[in-house]
Amino acid sequence: MKVVLDAMGGDRAPAATVAGACAAVREQAGLEVLLCGPEDRLRAELPPNPPAGVGFLPASEAIAPDESPALAFRSKRDSTMAVGLRAVREGAAEAFVSCGNTGALMVGTLLTFGRAPGVDRPAMTSFLPTVDGEGFLLLDLGAHMDASGRNLYEFAVMGSIYAELVRGIERPRVGLLNVGTEEGKGNEVSREAYALLSQSDLNFVGNVEGRDLFEHPVDVVVTDGFVGNIVIKTLEGYGSGISRVLGRELRHSGFRTLLGAFLAQNTLRGLRKRMDYSEYGGAPFLGVNGVSIKCHGSSDSRAIKNGILVAARVVGQGVVQRIAARLEKPAAAGI
Repeated sequence: MKVVLDAMGGDRAPAATVAGACAAVREQAGLEVLLCGPEDRLRAELPPNPPAGVGFLPASEAIAPDESPALAFRSKRDSTMAVGLRAVREGAAEAFVSCGNTGALMVGTLLTFGRAPGVDRPAMTSFLPTVDGEGFLLLDLGAHMDASGRNLYEFAVMGSIYAELVRGIERPRVGLLNVGTEEGKGNEVSREAYALLSQSDLNFVGNVEGRDLFEHPVDVVVTDGFVGNIVIKTLEGYGSGISRVLGRELRHSGFRTLLGAFLAQNTLRGLRKRMDYSEYGGAPFLGVNGVSIKCHGSSDSRAIKNGILVAARVVGQGVVQRIAARLEKPAAAGI
């Protein structure tokens, strides 16, 4: 199996991307990773004895984080994203992984792969940590700002298939993000989605509120891209803010507090690992006719390795084909 890695994407590229690729190849037998970017620069980052499964896919350009997504992807035909996605579409590899510009990757994935059969609107996804360390899948994160009830149903189907096949969750619990847990809450779209999900054969448990998400009441949470994007950016900002507040308080604390923090450092490390996005690696764009994985922009080599392994599992489990088979035949969904 071959996976193309955008070796110039992300805050820590190319050192972290090359290291992550080497780690992934060493961990999974039969896996090959093609580093997409300027070959000379990438070779300089390789360890003294690189694994045999690491290769190269030349590309002369990279899309910067602050560039206009659509304009950058269309104008930079030799960018690592454009070259890598084309390689997958043309059969030279089975999946593409990037830590780069999210908007450009979304645009590029849709333009290059198109929608999977039976899918009206693809969705951006992410796994978010929970207090028990299991995490939940949230979608859509901004592929489309508006959604119909039918779209939210499709998101639930796609998310359930992914959670079952890739995360190994039997009969994933699906929740609809809403302003209350009672049936009939929310706007017209939410009520339409609730009705469709209730009639389906998915393991739909009803509405969930934002304050309950980290208690892991469900495995898959569906919402429209407008709300989903706000949720994930709010959580990122809140987490960063809490860390800064904690650091400031510790710097101004007395000896006993500092001693207590020192003694609790192993516990704090365990908590950090449990809530660490890098444990999940990356998440796919679901509903497209190919495998495209987005990793966090600040991913280190471990997160990139995990993102590559996620891509391999998505390919190996036939997630794209399973989604198409399910949504091409709505009657089979029980609605």
